[in-house]
Amino acid sequence: MTPTPASLFARFPARFTWGVATSSYQIEGAPAGDGKGPSIWDTFSHTPGRVSGGDTGDTACDHYHRWEGDLDLIRSLGVNAYRFSVAWPRVQPTGRGPANAAGLAFYDRLVDGLLARGLTPWVTLYHWDLPQALEDAGGWPSRDTAHAFADYAAIVAGALGDRVRHFITVNEPWVAAHLGYAEGIHAPGHRDHGASIRAAHHLLLGHGLAVGAVRAHAPGAQVGITLNLAAAYPSRDTPEDHAAARRQDGFANRWYLDPVFGRGYPADVCELLGRLSPEAQGVVRAGDLETIAAPTDFLGVNMYSRAVVRDAPGRGWLDLEQVRVEGSEYTGFGWEVAPQSLTDLMLRLEHDYEPGALYVTENGATYPDTVDADGQVRDPERTRYFQSHLAALADAISGGAKVSGYFAWSLMDNFEWAEGYDKRFGLVHVDFATQARTLKASGRWYRDFLTRAAVGTPG
Repeated sequence: MTPTPASLFARFPARFTWGVATSSYQIEGAPAGDGKGPSIWDTFSHTPGRVSGGDTGDTACDHYHRWEGDLDLIRSLGVNAYRFSVAWPRVQPTGRGPANAAGLAFYDRLVDGLLARGLTPWVTLYHWDLPQALEDAGGWPSRDTAHAFADYAAIVAGALGDRVRHFITVNEPWVAAHLGYAEGIHAPGHRDHGASIRAAHHLLLGHGLAVGAVRAHAPGAQVGITLNLAAAYPSRDTPEDHAAARRQDGFANRWYLDPVFGRGYPADVCELLGRLSPEAQGVVRAGDLETIAAPTDFLGVNMYSRAVVRDAPGRGWLDLEQVRVEGSEYTGFGWEVAPQSLTDLMLRLEHDYEPGALYVTENGATYPDTVDADGQVRDPERTRYFQSHLAALADAISGGAKVSGYFAWSLMDNFEWAEGYDKRFGLVHVDFATQARTLKASGRWYRDFLTRAAVGTPG
């Protein structure tokens, strides 16, 4: 039986962060507005064959010009927080030097606009739009980029830290490193496994350095990192598949969790990497692991699905393959709908890492949404996805996981990276030709969950 919004809402703590999330390149547009420099995603999306349909983020949701209306839209959902990212090349066009005052002023206005509407700003410092000039100088495989990132973090924290009390350093370093430098399907589009391991190390080093920068320039602010995590399960109850699930967990989850929480890189994954491991490549210097393990206030978790794997010798360096589960529902991205895995994941994080506070910083699903003749967008699959995952999160809280907040991904349809505008995650439908915003049925459900449910009105 599907719970009512009121009964589900009652399972969460009274003091809880409820929000929606976006990222800069996916919504802002204005790629050269007010002195912004090019990012790796500007370059990548303009390279033929890189993005589905030849799409770019040049306009996206035109949020740079429509931000006031978008903040009103956020407020109408009944949330109390908004997670957004700052575009590094809007603040530092080349990734170095003094701040571009006009670019930084945009985020100053955005923060003030949120606070005026009673919304708590959550700022992500890096959501993949590296200044192209830094990529030209070596990108994340270069140690210098981590130090440049810390300088940028100090600028943003110094400008916004008098009002922003929550900073996320890096969003999904696995994606930035692996998809960007090993698989080449995200910017900057390289295919070099060794470079991706160096990039991962420097992303984590940049995180640790940025934690110090935020602490120095925004005293009292909370700071953490957001990792994309997916619980790994064996396809069959065999020693081989259990070992494959362990390898999957090691590469996708523990490779980032362990160093952030002071354990260094997991030895089993380093053994698999061999000469490509950070130590073998000589990128780990004295003090690096201590910097990466700088104490944080929370762990952000982006969760969309799970990984079910089986042993597959000779299939990639991990010798495994992901398995499609018969009878399961899948989203438009081909990701399995597996809410129980969110419960399992949050309890595992609480038990194994004791992060202090956990936040689900992204959770959502793509489906092929269309606007009906009456102007409505009916997306019952997405509504069920949110219902089931919120129920699973409540189960994790009941089981002892110290979860303090949830951000739905995403506020609105946007530029979905290599998929262009083909995949829609939004609670709000965007007509990219007219920029018209239409609240979907799932958005109305989330609004009702947060408003009617808060006062016990049946859904």
